[in-house]
Amino acid sequence: MDLLESPSFKPPIILLQTVLEEVRHRSIPLHSRLKALLKHEDKCIWLFYNEFNADTAFFRQESESPNDRNDRGIRLAAEWYNTHVINTFPGSKMTNKPIVLLLTNDRLNKAKAQSSKIPSSSVREYLMGMKEPNSLLDILTLSSDDTEEDQSRPPVKNALIYPSYLPTTACLAGVKSGHLHQGHFNASPYNYLEGIVTVPAFKKPILLIGRENMNRSVQGDVVVVEVFPESEWKSPTEEVVDQDNESKNDDPEQPDDGGNIDSTSDSKHYTKTSTSIRSLQPSSDRQPTGKVVGVIRRSWRAYVCHIDRTSLSSTASSLSTQTVFASPLSRSIPRIRLRTRQAPQLMGQKILVTIDRWDETSKYPEGHFVRALGGVGEEDAERESLLLEYEVPFRPFGRAVRDCLPAEGENWIVPSKDNDPRGVWKGRDDLRELIVCSIDPPNCQDIDDALHARKLPNGNIEAGVHIADVSHFVAANTAMDVEAASRGTTVYLVDKRIDMLPSLLGTNLCSLRPNVERLAFSAIWEMTAEAEVINVRFTKSVITSKAAFTYEEAQIRKDDPRRTDTLTESIRLLNSLARQLKAARMAAGALNLASPEVKIHLQSAESSDPIDVEQKELRETNSLVEEFMLLANISVARKIQETFPQSAVLRRHLPPPKTNFEKLQDVLLKRRNIVLDVSSSGALASSLDKCVDSKEPAFNTLVRIMATRCMLSAEYFCSGSVARDTFGHYGLASPIYTHFTSPIRRYADILAHRQLAATINFAPLHATLHSKGHIEAVLDNINRRHRMAQMASRASVEFYVGLALKDREKKNGGLLPQEDAFVIRTLKNGISVFVSALGLEGLIMFDGETVFDPEAYSITTNLNGKQVTIAVFDRVRVEISVTKDLSTQRDKVKMVIVGV
Repeated sequence: MDLLESPSFKPPIILLQTVLEEVRHRSIPLHSRLKALLKHEDKCIWLFYNEFNADTAFFRQESESPNDRNDRGIRLAAEWYNTHVINTFPGSKMTNKPIVLLLTNDRLNKAKAQSSKIPSSSVREYLMGMKEPNSLLDILTLSSDDTEEDQSRPPVKNALIYPSYLPTTACLAGVKSGHLHQGHFNASPYNYLEGIVTVPAFKKPILLIGRENMNRSVQGDVVVVEVFPESEWKSPTEEVVDQDNESKNDDPEQPDDGGNIDSTSDSKHYTKTSTSIRSLQPSSDRQPTGKVVGVIRRSWRAYVCHIDRTSLSSTASSLSTQTVFASPLSRSIPRIRLRTRQAPQLMGQKILVTIDRWDETSKYPEGHFVRALGGVGEEDAERESLLLEYEVPFRPFGRAVRDCLPAEGENWIVPSKDNDPRGVWKGRDDLRELIVCSIDPPNCQDIDDALHARKLPNGNIEAGVHIADVSHFVAANTAMDVEAASRGTTVYLVDKRIDMLPSLLGTNLCSLRPNVERLAFSAIWEMTAEAEVINVRFTKSVITSKAAFTYEEAQIRKDDPRRTDTLTESIRLLNSLARQLKAARMAAGALNLASPEVKIHLQSAESSDPIDVEQKELRETNSLVEEFMLLANISVARKIQETFPQSAVLRRHLPPPKTNFEKLQDVLLKRRNIVLDVSSSGALASSLDKCVDSKEPAFNTLVRIMATRCMLSAEYFCSGSVARDTFGHYGLASPIYTHFTSPIRRYADILAHRQLAATINFAPLHATLHSKGHIEAVLDNINRRHRMAQMASRASVEFYVGLALKDREKKNGGLLPQEDAFVIRTLKNGISVFVSALGLEGLIMFDGETVFDPEAYSITTNLNGKQVTIAVFDRVRVEISVTKDLSTQRDKVKMVIVGV
């Protein structure tokens, strides 16, 4: 599949219906990629419905296997097509008539084709006949055919070093009986010899210790785990263990020795030290411990890597095939064995590598080269590697999607009421005279929302939220709709935005620009002066925003006593209501959590060179917008759930297990004598308010950040798929919630718009949104895309913070910047700190002897010739530099303590 997708592989291809159907049965993701290739503008691929053609249709014969039946049909189609081509050019004087070549790696199928005089070849043989085939040959996946044809590869010993997996049927039966447990594998961020699997049967995750017990699991795999007797349960070690130290002497060309995979010197050291650490930890820290006995589904994908220079053979010729190690960008992924003819040329390059297999006889997974991204450190290569690492779709929109856009392009306008042949105004309220404005971050182009407020004759207040009517332009089940559903969300990086929708919609026709008529979906409330909702109505509308403010501009306008115009009074009215809405939410138990947010200053709008970094400032107008967006989302959620109780698109935030807070509760009690009550969201909110230190103003924010990390992630769901009592949003203290207010950048909001439109009888609901199964599949993808987008955004901020620090160092004449940091975790051989001014978390390792006290959350080490004890919540002074990470070949922020 990677070969077919490669931009360097562009022969004309006839794809048979039989092949497409066989791929669909084997892998839905591969089937989707193959169908996408059929629409690719740069490829020449045609689908031939061979089973619907009278000359190539075939039926399964008696005692014939499905695979043999398909192979026979493929040969029949190839034979017919060659005859068809000859008959197309009768008597032609062409010297090189086209030949239809059957490509197959199935030896038996190839042999039968050749015996029938059907031109055929293996994929490898075909590539060898091309000019400069090396880069394409590297893309081929590992297979038995490859190993036969590649005689240079040393023989592999078959001694087992990992336990064999149980058969899938045995795994599923064990999970059903409760003897085994199924869940996603997550590697430890600190210790490559540990991982966890969260399962419903236990309050704490199942701990996996050692490579043998992790048994070839890769981050994200769905695995089956056997739990040890409770007497063998252990607690996670509080030590940083890096696989680079243990694996630096491994030779990729040599077969792995059999025996115990955890018997290496590094693993023995880890086992010895971790045992001593665990003996100091309280028994309450123990958690279920077990081993992986099977894998239900692999999460393997293409990983951004670089070639480990130490694994490159110094004796091999530049054109010979070599086995090398590819080190993934993510430390949660093990090194990958790679066979390539381009090893010397790929040194210093970011490359894409896919895992093909991980046998019981191999210490490392084996994979193949996909393509090179560019030189390490090059801005374009780093940006693309970041997008690929987090699976962000970033290719330009295809022709089919662009064809869904209005033919008028940028000249599209809302038609007049008197000349509306397409019925745009039908069912819409004319709200153009309302004093509506938008309030957004600086340089916002995709303006989803606008607001208004005015006093009513009866003394109450009318408040409105007006959301871009994206669903008017994105019709259900069109190419644009399918693409938006696949992308799921817009991804915001520091220097660019990866749009969910074409920019013509996102930043123009749907964006609620000032002084331009725009289509909207409006939620309008009648409220008392105390922000009590009397009623709400929803309507499609046409609005004209009177102004587009930044948060700062709206704040200045609101606070200026000299301004008494209608627009300013509207903002003040909205702000008054927002204050009371927030107070009511907090009284109901909503949480005021915190996350580190910083602003990167770029050199100019055209440049992506950062010049500085600072904390984001939150103003009252931020809260104003947030409260009304929350109110709109909650109001819409109630409405669509009433109408579609089995298929409403909602969002929930489940209460976190109380065990998630145990560590934070213990450290607060021991270090600050503060009791953290987590019995309910209201109790937690009240406790967090009391987490104050008069000597350290930042302490409360730090605790809120740590509490946020104890939470579960919010998720989209279909109302008919879960129990009614699990609909609630824990963080907002709301019994029901959805996303309605950002349809330009979130696909879930488009679905909510369609359901709400059907609720108010504006438009019928598309059949797919009546299907619970379809909605579940779409929302599963959106949830995954949303998580990956968040991680990509954070990684982008970290990358640009590093560049800004480099710039700051240069301006200071080479002096490294220093910042205050707070200790958020202590380990046996280091500490984890948080620098609030930069929104950065860093790991500081200590050389030499240390004394670790897990009960007191402290570590004693030598600093500048003095013995110092450092504990969680302590403030330390750190010196910050940006260095090249030898493992990932990416710039990383390095911190060193210079004072306590």
